Amino acid sequence: MDLTEQQTIRDLYALLEKEELSKLQGQTLSFGGFVRNARSMGQVAFLSLNDGSCFENLQVVYDASKDELSGIRLGCSVQVEGVLVLTPEAKQPFELKASRVELIGKVADDFPLQKKRTSFEFLRTIPQWRMKTNTFNAVFRVRSALAYYIHEYFFQHGFYWIHTPILTANDCEGEGQTFQVTADAKKPAEFFNKDNVHLTVSGQLHVEPFALTYGKVYTFGPTFRAEKSNTVRHAAEFWMVEPEFSFAHLLDDCDLMEDFLKYVVSKTMERCEQDIRFFNERIDSHLLERLKEFIEKPFARVEYRDALKLLEKAKEEGHRFEVEDFRFGLDFGSEHEKYLTEVIFKGPIFLINYPKDIKAFYMKQNDDGETVAAVDLLVPQIGELCGGSERECDYDKLLSRMEELHMNIEAYQWYLDLRKNGSIPHSGFGLGFERLVMLVTGMQNIRDTLPYPRCYKDMLF
Repeated sequence: MDLTEQQTIRDLYALLEKEELSKLQGQTLSFGGFVRNARSMGQVAFLSLNDGSCFENLQVVYDASKDELSGIRLGCSVQVEGVLVLTPEAKQPFELKASRVELIGKVADDFPLQKKRTSFEFLRTIPQWRMKTNTFNAVFRVRSALAYYIHEYFFQHGFYWIHTPILTANDCEGEGQTFQVTADAKKPAEFFNKDNVHLTVSGQLHVEPFALTYGKVYTFGPTFRAEKSNTVRHAAEFWMVEPEFSFAHLLDDCDLMEDFLKYVVSKTMERCEQDIRFFNERIDSHLLERLKEFIEKPFARVEYRDALKLLEKAKEEGHRFEVEDFRFGLDFGSEHEKYLTEVIFKGPIFLINYPKDIKAFYMKQNDDGETVAAVDLLVPQIGELCGGSERECDYDKLLSRMEELHMNIEAYQWYLDLRKNGSIPHSGFGLGFERLVMLVTGMQNIRDTLPYPRCYKDMLF
């Protein structure tokens, strides 16, 4: 079989959209896939066949009198061959009049998927099957498209993809929420000759040296946080997109973030139009409107201090927050982010120049001595989508900050040395990939954007 020539159901819908499907009218075509629905009316039977190429199904009409086909039902794998017939007057625009239907794989009586509506909570207990449901069939196709356009954007803009390590001896965020790795628990240093090897929380530190040579680079891979948080926005294993580019300052970082995200989201909406339409109908009725605004409306840029004043004003005017302490030096909670994005600005905002004490050690220290050139991109429904900064490129300032935080200077000396050997201004950000999937699909729980979720006290196999 030549897979490059194999027809897919997506191909049929693409030709339909171009008004070119008539050229296949009467031709014999072959498809393989799984059954989404099966019914019969006397001697005629109907299958809704899906091959994973798009959300929509292919209706297959065949002779129901054949005994060997009596067991076809939801989840079965079949291969069909027949003549394509256009049916513009019917609910479906075309169908396949099958001359051959072969039942490839039956399903057992205890197959957990049924025609009835199934909760997301239950489907999380059977991740090996949930991609056969309408919702998750669409989610993971959108996830794939988003990943493709991420690489496409960076490739087109001259970024090099750097594969940073999953095993590391450095904690990028310095919070200690890492998964330790050892080949022998009794002799932790025996394998790597280090005691503190763990799974990476970010590829940023390792990608920075490449940015100082290649100018524009990025890393895209799995990251891990041993954070005992059981919320709908946190996972123990997730994917991060982390570009890093030289001769760039904080506002350049914001510009890249906005251009990149609008490109990726708009391209995915075009590619996965059927899926997005489904999400808008079944998951979030405001999704399409919100995504169009995301693409078309400029992102607001707001100073941290100004955001404090806006929240204080809201409180004075009678809005009640669960947490009403808005002092300089405190991070914002999800309710504050929600109010800023959904009530005040009614769209995404760049929150910039945070207090240095609530941000990571590597961020550029501003001249006021109190803030750093950091940015968080906050969006409606999601909260923080990206976080980034201009990096501190002054050796003495970076060393002073690390000493202030009582960090292990020796362990990070390699990173410090970047600042005394050809140092240049550079910036970057990290995007939580699953939160981007949540943004584009309207799904409310990060577990429903991961093929196999790994969360606090929640891992099946």
